[in-house]
Amino acid sequence: MKKTNNAIRVETHVPLREVMKKDPIMIGIDATAAKAAKAMCTGEVGSVIILKNMKPIGIVTEEDLTCKVVAKDLKPSTVPVIDIMSTPLITVSAEKTVVDAAKMMVKHRVRRLPVVDTNKKVIGIVTVRDLLTVSNELNELLTDVIEINREEIVEQGVCDRCSQMSDDLKRVDSVLLCPQCREEDNIR
Repeated sequence: MKKTNNAIRVETHVPLREVMKKDPIMIGIDATAAKAAKAMCTGEVGSVIILKNMKPIGIVTEEDLTCKVVAKDLKPSTVPVIDIMSTPLITVSAEKTVVDAAKMMVKHRVRRLPVVDTNKKVIGIVTVRDLLTVSNELNELLTDVIEINREEIVEQGVCDRCSQMSDDLKRVDSVLLCPQCREEDNIR
């Protein structure tokens, strides 16, 4: 939030670098579903990025394990990740914003986006939950700003500034002001 000329401007272009989780879990293409599941459990995450020759080529999620292994009653230690990974891997540049990432998730119908640097190296991952956390924080902040700047109409009483009786008082920043005092402050 930035304050300029007595106006409050909320910064909504939050860079992905601010919300992404760094160093996502990655495993090689020769791994099995069991190894992917173990890596997810150890890292307490819902996905692993699959690498081939140190380059990201796919992702295995909890849903992939559930629908493509467990639901088919397959033995996880015999199922190669290449058979269950989602590909092509949809990535997002670290230079993009939270809004950009959200739009990509909707467009590609994914809930996780690996974040890459300018060399296409995976440096993080952002999930729908990460974006919702930022959204909730912005909503709370905006609610507070609205509450702070809200004018409350009070029909009659004494102006807190000039001490005159008025039938048209409004609460501005927790002070009751008459029309004349509001006019002096350019408040309508």
